[in-house]
Amino acid sequence: MPGLIGKKIGMTSVFSADGKNIPCTVIEVGPCVVTQVKTVENDGYEAIQLGFEDAKEKHCTKPELGHFAKAGVAPKRHLAEFKGFGEAYKVGDVIGVDFFTESDFVDIVGTSKGKGYQGVVKRHGFGGVGQTTHGQHNRLRAPGSIGACSYPAKVFKGMRMAGQMGNQRVTVQNLQVVKVIAEHNVLMIKGSIPGSKGSIVLIEK
Repeated sequence: MPGLIGKKIGMTSVFSADGKNIPCTVIEVGPCVVTQVKTVENDGYEAIQLGFEDAKEKHCTKPELGHFAKAGVAPKRHLAEFKGFGEAYKVGDVIGVDFFTESDFVDIVGTSKGKGYQGVVKRHGFGGVGQTTHGQHNRLRAPGSIGACSYPAKVFKGMRMAGQMGNQRVTVQNLQVVKVIAEHNVLMIKGSIPGSKGSIVLIEK
């Protein structure tokens, strides 16, 4: 689906027309530059590659510099492909935050905050603690049994256990656009989105 690349700035709140306080996430969106137009004839599918945020040439590889030079645009730090753009864009075109309008519903794709190695209470919401009588000693946050002994004599895939938490690609669907501030390239989205401040997100229409 069509969309743009943005950067999460932080959270704030705004008041609606009927006086309700709406929590919002502030996202700096674009301007994004079309760095490549992919077609069925050349690439096997139709898509538009967008670039976001200027990068220094010394931080780019030679193939990347050649790619940007061919497109006639300055080197970009972030690239992403989007399908489904109804209008015909060409290389070098700039798409701004006015691509979105208020009351639009969007999907936000980002990388969640990494929490490191966590136990089952924090990672999966297990109850923990349990009964502290009858001599229970150090099993307050343990997961308990993870499988039977003689049959099936194995631990099934997907068993909820301790492990790495966060730092994964997450998509949040159907978030409403509360406000578009075109002069500052800012989009205000109702609710929270994955990632920390300054992280890169994809806003899909």
